[in-house]
Amino acid sequence: MSDAARPAPVIAREIVLPFILVTSLFALWGFANDITNPMVAAFKNILLISNFESSLVQFAFYGGYCVMAIPAAIFIKRFTYKAGILTGLILYAAGCLLFIPSGWMMEFWAFLLAYFIMTCGLSFLETSANPYVLSMGAEENATRRLNFAQAFNPIGSLTGMLVAKNFILQKLDPMTEEARRALKSTDAAAFTRLADHDLGIIIGPYAILGLFVLAVMVVFAIAKLPRSHHEDHKELDIGGTLKRLGRNAKYIEGVVAQAFYVGAQIMCWTFIIQYAELELGMTKATGQKYNMIAMTIFVTSRFICTYLLKYFSPGGLLLSLALGGFGLTAGTIFIQGMTGLYCLVGVSACMSLMFPTIYGIALRGLGDDAKLGAAGLIMAIGGGCLMPPMQGWIMDQSAFNLGFMTLSSVRASFVLPLICFVVIAIYGFRTSNVHKHSH
Repeated sequence: MSDAARPAPVIAREIVLPFILVTSLFALWGFANDITNPMVAAFKNILLISNFESSLVQFAFYGGYCVMAIPAAIFIKRFTYKAGILTGLILYAAGCLLFIPSGWMMEFWAFLLAYFIMTCGLSFLETSANPYVLSMGAEENATRRLNFAQAFNPIGSLTGMLVAKNFILQKLDPMTEEARRALKSTDAAAFTRLADHDLGIIIGPYAILGLFVLAVMVVFAIAKLPRSHHEDHKELDIGGTLKRLGRNAKYIEGVVAQAFYVGAQIMCWTFIIQYAELELGMTKATGQKYNMIAMTIFVTSRFICTYLLKYFSPGGLLLSLALGGFGLTAGTIFIQGMTGLYCLVGVSACMSLMFPTIYGIALRGLGDDAKLGAAGLIMAIGGGCLMPPMQGWIMDQSAFNLGFMTLSSVRASFVLPLICFVVIAIYGFRTSNVHKHSH
């Protein structure tokens, strides 16, 4: 076979080392995401707040993505992907280390601020790393390259879950919420000591993570990263770029689909613990075990689906997986007991391919507009900041009588991810049938 006929490699030999370095970032923000999801249940118990209030952890966490994505893209466009990565790592480390004074203050708002700063950093990292990986080779296999890099994200997530389960949830005082309320009213000083002890356990892993991220930043500062050909275009035509993106239906629908996907993912993973606890009487640590099983399924499915992309169109696969997610979420709502929990765990198999596939489809053929385009897709992660508090609010309500059955508020709340999968299925269908000639 001649060199001209040979397909371009997904990862060229000369960029293997920089590719590995940049791919490590995917694991690093996966860790941050999934050490944080179980903290919603932890803060609720420690500080005696409602499901709605505790889910503000996700509002602050994913709000950072929303606020910082466009500024990060402008910064990267003005400077380089490497500068974006270094800025992201500094903010990530700063947010983690702010947990220490937050714990001394024992104020929930201080923890929320730390999460927000941390994810302003993650927003820089994702806005840099995703398009950088896409640009590290030929455009025809860019989606496969991104899927491969993204496959390391859930490995970081699993590690974050393990740390949350073994070094936080299992070490928290097992006293129930009712007993804590009674203690607070009878002996406020003892309650404060208990809350202080539990918050100290949460702080430890975040402080260590902050120091580790600083070490990673030093490695990136020293490393030589190849410049992307897009990095030579320094001029900022924000107005023109936004106009072109606004006229691109495939891109705009991709941003909407991404917002609903991230919302579904965060809701399904954040509230597995509440589902296991309130529907089946499990402890938080046992509930987190099912979260880890879900993540293992997610990782396995990501590699399988990346392989299947060789044979199926991204849009067709996205549609099939969204329909599967819809069916399993319906099972979570309407089937009681362990079967409902198994359905909720199984949703992860369907979600595994969605983020990088929507991302790749939406950015395909955008050329230099991809930098700002990427920011819109990272901004869509804001879907994860709005939907969990809405689900938490539904969980705070009393049971729903549907006539033919009574639904607990926990199971009824999963109607929100159900709607999300409908939106994703529509995008998958339109990608396969409407947009396929639009690149």
